[in-house]
Amino acid sequence: MKNNASLVFALFLVLGDFAALLSAFLSAYVLRFKILDPEVIATVPARHYAYAILGTMPLWIVVHSLIGLYSYSVYTKRFAELGRLFIGSLLGILTVIGYDFFTATRLFPGRLVPIYGLLIGFGFLIIFRTFARMLRRNLFRVGFGVSNVLVIGNTTATEGIVDFIRDTKTSGQLVLGVVGKNIPGFNHYNSFTEALESLRRPIHSIIQTELYGDQAKNNEILKYAQENHIAYRFIPGNTDLFVGNIAVELFAGGLPVIVVHQTALVGWGRIVKRIFDLITTSILLFFIWPILLLIALILKLSDPRSPVFLRQVRLTRFNREFRVFKFRTHISKYNGLSPEEAFKKMGKPKLITAYRANGDYLPNDPRVSRIGRFLRRTSLDELPQLFNVLAGDLSLVGPRALVPYELNAYAKRHAILSVKSGLTGLAQISGRKDISFEERRKLDIYYVQNWSFWSDIVILLKTIRVVLLGQGAK
Repeated sequence: MKNNASLVFALFLVLGDFAALLSAFLSAYVLRFKILDPEVIATVPARHYAYAILGTMPLWIVVHSLIGLYSYSVYTKRFAELGRLFIGSLLGILTVIGYDFFTATRLFPGRLVPIYGLLIGFGFLIIFRTFARMLRRNLFRVGFGVSNVLVIGNTTATEGIVDFIRDTKTSGQLVLGVVGKNIPGFNHYNSFTEALESLRRPIHSIIQTELYGDQAKNNEILKYAQENHIAYRFIPGNTDLFVGNIAVELFAGGLPVIVVHQTALVGWGRIVKRIFDLITTSILLFFIWPILLLIALILKLSDPRSPVFLRQVRLTRFNREFRVFKFRTHISKYNGLSPEEAFKKMGKPKLITAYRANGDYLPNDPRVSRIGRFLRRTSLDELPQLFNVLAGDLSLVGPRALVPYELNAYAKRHAILSVKSGLTGLAQISGRKDISFEERRKLDIYYVQNWSFWSDIVILLKTIRVVLLGQGAK
């Protein structure tokens, strides 16, 4: 039995967006000719302007639809929704301006009206979408729009999916029961037939996490879902196989073939990412070169015999070694040594145990100079890596570039090294010194397998916040 809650909510978003945009452009008219400069006479009467805007707003809604703003996968993710709202607003105003250009009737009563409408419209859309999100969650709390789910399988993925959707108030899904795996707190059934005979509520969705050896059982589940118009999803028990960028292609004889790339960063994505790296890095270096020069002078004057930069071997895409540039933060006699070598040299070999146990961090690391502490706390020591970005060794965003002996000991390094290492990444914005080595690598793998250009933008913005607030700095 189909649950139309998602369709109803999408229709609510369409109507709400339309109302928000219409209100914004009417407000733009009032702001321009009634508040800011009431003595100026509008070239288009208010009534004609209102009718024209009412007729052109559907074009804007079509743009929103084309970029997926009414898709479940977008409106349930706040950052994805905000990014597409911004893009949709720009494309929408261009569409409306284009309509005004190619039609005989003049649409805008003043040159500033479309600009005011764009800014106010984007603000109104954010306000409405925030309200819609809150309303949706409140409706879930009272049971309205909730989708009833039957989970089938006896794998670790079964428990993972149940745990993910168990909070109905957030997920909007109610687990009716589990066929196969016995999970505390949920109805357990030994077979699909038993579940159908016992359940009293309609099933809106079936999630299967393993394929039975008996194909007849699989056919029974899929046939039931199709005949009763129930959404069917399959989650493979071997989740390591189905990660990254997945596509379905037609092979010889028209057979569907699932293609699994190790990372979503393939094809045009790599080209766009590289162009973005080059442009953004060039702009940053143009503005911050005086800071780089000042830091270099301070380091040289403080210790003339020591190098300004640390050049350390790191790993990047396809297991390629390169030398990373960083401002020197260590005392000269420990510069270039591994932690083990440095702590042995100072006669404190026991510190290596504390260093590794604390996620490769010591609160008062004796190897670091006073200037180095400041550079690390402000993350200024990382700035020379921008030259590595220009050279193509690094990307602005990606997994942390690690020294070979650290990463070679990690079992899933092949996944991390399928993309370029980054100047910043998910681990850096998630509390650098507050999470373990294993957790940081899991974040790196998640980034690799779920890359998107928008996620890079979000990480860069959050990096700025983390650096300014000094969160997690070493």
